[in-house]
Amino acid sequence: MSDFEAILFDVRDHKAFVTLHRPEASNAFDHAMQRELREVWETAKADPEIRVVVVTGAGDRAFCTGIDRYVDKPLTFEREFWHREDPSQFLSPKTCRLWKPVICAVNGMACGGAFYIIGECDIVIAAEHATFFDPHVTYALTAVLEPIMVSKRMFFGEALRMGLMGNDERISAQKAMEIGLVSEVVPKQQLMEQADWLATRIAEKDPVAIQGTVRAMWASLEMNRAIALDLGLPIAVASNDAADSSEAMRIFEEKIRAEWRLR
Repeated sequence: MSDFEAILFDVRDHKAFVTLHRPEASNAFDHAMQRELREVWETAKADPEIRVVVVTGAGDRAFCTGIDRYVDKPLTFEREFWHREDPSQFLSPKTCRLWKPVICAVNGMACGGAFYIIGECDIVIAAEHATFFDPHVTYALTAVLEPIMVSKRMFFGEALRMGLMGNDERISAQKAMEIGLVSEVVPKQQLMEQADWLATRIAEKDPVAIQGTVRAMWASLEMNRAIALDLGLPIAVASNDAADSSEAMRIFEEKIRAEWRLR
């Protein structure tokens, strides 16, 4: 593992702890953080000692405030129109095909590009003072990618409202729990203690069963209910019979590809 500039990374007791560490910039992401988060997701995926990941932000003012607009070079790729890529996509654990559980502990403001991370975590908890908003339209920028990232976690209408309101409205931690964006709200002094408790309980369980559960549930979001259930039972059986997680994932991927070919 290389030395990091923009994050802190620690592994202990089968748990990886990732801290977005640019407090002077409210943990906004720059080129280094994007690159390093992708490396962390790849490391967590490949390391059998890591069973669960916890991600949070340094300090208690902000979890992440999205893209850093003050970096030397803009975080965009100027390519031919139909071949442009989103440089922020690899902030997201599932985009990097990490099927180990990721717990997000939101410790303050979370806005804009923060939803790349939040939208692809498996459990999201928040401190009581956390707030959520998407500022894009306030600055005449279309709010598309971030609301889409969280639209399957929170109510669709609330994701759209957040995108349309920009800086004029912030979602409180309590409201975020009511609309499904987070699953638990705790006092800020207890945030990391609770995240660690959740991670410890998950890490104690069979990793093949845990990763199979994560993979199947995320795959179901891309399917209708009937297809998801058709795949569910054989995937569960395959996972239970597999010698290790890599074999279970191979069987799972083969079944998904076969199912989509048939349809």
